[in-house]
Amino acid sequence: MKSEAVPVGGEVVKGKAGCGSGGFNPSRKDSPMSNLEPADISPPDAAAIAAQNDAFRKFACLGITPEQPIKGRMHVTRSLMEAGDGFTTEAIQAVGHFETFGPENDPEGWHDFGAVTIRGETVFWKIDLYEADSDLRYGAETPDNPETTTRVLTIMMASDW
Repeated sequence: MKSEAVPVGGEVVKGKAGCGSGGFNPSRKDSPMSNLEPADISPPDAAAIAAQNDAFRKFACLGITPEQPIKGRMHVTRSLMEAGDGFTTEAIQAVGHFETFGPENDPEGWHDFGAVTIRGETVFWKIDLYEADSDLRYGAETPDNPETTTRVLTIMMASDW
Protein backbone atom coordinates (compact mmCIF):
# COMPACT_ATOMS: atom_id res chain seq x y z
CA MET A 1 0.00 0.00 0.00
CA LYS A 2 1.29 3.43 -0.93
CA SER A 3 2.16 5.78 1.94
CA GLU A 4 0.21 9.04 1.95
CA ALA A 5 -0.98 11.75 4.29
CA VAL A 6 -4.14 10.69 6.09
CA PRO A 7 -6.34 13.09 8.15
CA VAL A 8 -6.72 11.81 11.71
CA GLY A 9 -8.81 13.85 14.16
CA GLY A 10 -8.11 17.12 12.36
CA GLU A 11 -4.36 16.41 11.95
CA VAL A 12 -2.55 15.05 8.95
CA VAL A 13 -0.48 11.98 9.83
CA LYS A 14 1.87 10.23 7.42
CA GLY A 15 1.39 6.50 7.17
CA LYS A 16 -0.62 3.87 5.37
CA ALA A 17 -3.93 5.09 4.05
CA GLY A 18 -6.72 4.47 6.53
CA CYS A 19 -4.40 3.04 9.21
CA GLY A 20 -2.80 6.07 10.87
CA SER A 21 0.92 6.07 11.55
CA GLY A 22 2.46 2.84 10.26
CA GLY A 23 -0.79 0.91 10.16
CA PHE A 24 -2.51 -1.15 12.86
CA ASN A 25 -0.53 -3.92 14.52
CA PRO A 26 -2.50 -5.72 17.27
CA SER A 27 0.67 -7.31 18.67
CA ARG A 28 2.31 -3.96 19.47
CA LYS A 29 2.76 -3.51 23.21
CA ASP A 30 2.00 0.21 22.96
CA SER A 31 -1.28 -0.47 21.20
CA PRO A 32 -4.20 1.18 23.02
CA MET A 33 -6.02 -2.15 22.95
CA SER A 34 -3.28 -3.89 24.97
CA ASN A 35 -3.85 -1.64 27.99
CA LEU A 36 -7.55 -2.31 28.44
CA GLU A 37 -8.71 -4.03 31.60
CA PRO A 38 -11.91 -6.10 31.63
CA ALA A 39 -14.74 -3.77 32.55
CA ASP A 40 -16.34 -4.17 35.94
CA ILE A 41 -19.85 -4.52 34.58
CA SER A 42 -22.64 -5.21 36.99
CA PRO A 43 -26.07 -6.21 35.73
CA PRO A 44 -28.77 -3.55 35.82
CA ASP A 45 -31.19 -3.56 38.75
CA ALA A 46 -34.10 -5.65 37.44
CA ALA A 47 -36.44 -4.54 40.26
CA ALA A 48 -35.79 -0.86 39.46
CA ILE A 49 -36.38 -1.44 35.73
CA ALA A 50 -39.60 -3.37 36.45
CA ALA A 51 -40.89 -0.60 38.74
CA GLN A 52 -40.04 2.08 36.16
CA ASN A 53 -41.61 0.07 33.31
CA ASP A 54 -44.76 -0.51 35.37
CA ALA A 55 -44.99 3.18 36.29
CA PHE A 56 -44.45 4.27 32.69
CA ARG A 57 -47.00 1.76 31.34
CA LYS A 58 -49.62 2.89 33.88
CA PHE A 59 -48.93 6.54 33.03
CA ALA A 60 -49.09 5.98 29.25
CA CYS A 61 -52.18 3.75 29.36
CA LEU A 62 -54.15 4.90 32.39
CA GLY A 63 -52.89 8.43 33.07
CA ILE A 64 -51.55 7.54 36.52
CA THR A 65 -48.72 9.99 37.24
CA PRO A 66 -45.48 8.30 38.37
CA GLU A 67 -43.62 9.41 41.52
CA GLN A 68 -40.63 10.46 39.40
CA PRO A 69 -40.59 11.59 35.76
CA ILE A 70 -40.07 8.75 33.27
CA LYS A 71 -39.25 9.60 29.65
CA GLY A 72 -41.04 7.69 26.95
CA ARG A 73 -43.68 7.39 24.30
CA MET A 74 -46.39 4.96 23.31
CA HIS A 75 -46.99 3.57 19.83
CA VAL A 76 -50.04 1.64 18.66
CA THR A 77 -49.89 -0.32 15.40
CA ARG A 78 -52.16 0.44 12.48
CA SER A 79 -53.97 -2.91 12.72
CA LEU A 80 -54.85 -2.22 16.36
CA MET A 81 -56.14 1.23 15.42
CA GLU A 82 -58.19 -0.27 12.58
CA ALA A 83 -59.88 -2.79 14.90
CA GLY A 84 -62.42 -0.02 15.62
CA ASP A 85 -65.47 0.08 17.90
CA GLY A 86 -63.51 0.97 21.06
CA PHE A 87 -61.16 -2.00 20.68
CA THR A 88 -58.04 0.19 20.84
CA THR A 89 -59.18 1.88 24.05
CA GLU A 90 -59.96 -1.48 25.66
CA ALA A 91 -56.55 -2.83 24.64
CA ILE A 92 -54.67 0.20 25.99
CA GLN A 93 -56.53 0.02 29.29
CA ALA A 94 -55.91 -3.73 29.59
CA VAL A 95 -52.18 -3.15 29.02
CA GLY A 96 -52.19 -0.52 31.75
CA HIS A 97 -53.83 -2.94 34.20
CA PHE A 98 -51.62 -5.93 33.27
CA GLU A 99 -50.00 -7.56 36.33
CA THR A 100 -49.45 -11.21 35.29
CA PHE A 101 -45.66 -11.54 35.23
CA GLY A 102 -43.87 -14.83 35.65
CA PRO A 103 -40.79 -16.72 34.46
CA GLU A 104 -42.47 -17.74 31.20
CA ASN A 105 -43.27 -14.19 30.04
CA ASP A 106 -40.77 -12.16 32.09
CA PRO A 107 -37.52 -14.16 32.40
CA GLU A 108 -35.34 -11.11 33.22
CA GLY A 109 -37.89 -9.61 35.61
CA TRP A 110 -38.05 -6.30 33.74
CA HIS A 111 -41.86 -6.24 33.15
CA ASP A 112 -41.19 -5.33 29.51
CA PHE A 113 -43.56 -7.68 27.66
CA GLY A 114 -47.06 -9.04 28.03
CA ALA A 115 -50.15 -10.30 26.25
CA VAL A 116 -53.81 -9.52 26.89
CA THR A 117 -56.96 -10.88 25.30
CA ILE A 118 -59.56 -8.43 24.06
CA ARG A 119 -62.79 -9.83 22.59
CA GLY A 120 -61.04 -13.11 21.83
CA GLU A 121 -58.08 -11.39 20.09
CA THR A 122 -54.55 -11.51 21.50
CA VAL A 123 -52.82 -8.17 21.89
CA PHE A 124 -49.09 -7.97 22.66
CA TRP A 125 -47.26 -5.09 24.26
CA LYS A 126 -43.55 -4.52 24.77
CA ILE A 127 -41.32 -1.83 26.20
CA ASP A 128 -37.95 -1.11 24.58
CA LEU A 129 -35.32 0.95 26.41
CA TYR A 130 -33.11 3.45 24.58
CA GLU A 131 -30.43 6.00 25.44
CA ALA A 132 -32.37 9.21 26.06
CA ASP A 133 -30.18 11.36 23.83
CA SER A 134 -29.85 8.92 20.90
CA ASP A 135 -33.06 9.61 18.94
CA LEU A 136 -34.03 5.97 19.65
CA ARG A 137 -30.96 4.64 17.82
CA TYR A 138 -29.09 3.00 20.71
CA GLY A 139 -30.17 0.69 23.49
CA ALA A 140 -29.97 2.06 27.02
CA GLU A 141 -26.53 1.64 28.58
CA THR A 142 -27.97 1.99 32.08
CA PRO A 143 -31.60 0.88 31.68
CA ASP A 144 -32.23 1.23 35.42
CA ASN A 145 -31.49 4.98 35.28
CA PRO A 146 -34.64 6.91 34.31
CA GLU A 147 -32.64 10.09 33.68
CA THR A 148 -30.68 8.51 30.80
CA THR A 149 -33.30 6.08 29.47
CA THR A 150 -36.27 6.64 27.15
CA ARG A 151 -38.97 3.98 27.04
CA VAL A 152 -41.03 3.07 23.98
CA LEU A 153 -44.21 1.13 24.69
CA THR A 154 -45.56 -0.60 21.57
CA ILE A 155 -49.04 -2.12 21.62
CA MET A 156 -49.91 -4.42 18.71
CA MET A 157 -52.13 -7.20 17.52
CA ALA A 158 -50.43 -10.58 17.91
CA SER A 159 -50.54 -10.89 14.12
CA ASP A 160 -48.28 -7.81 13.90
CA TRP A 161 -45.50 -9.68 15.66
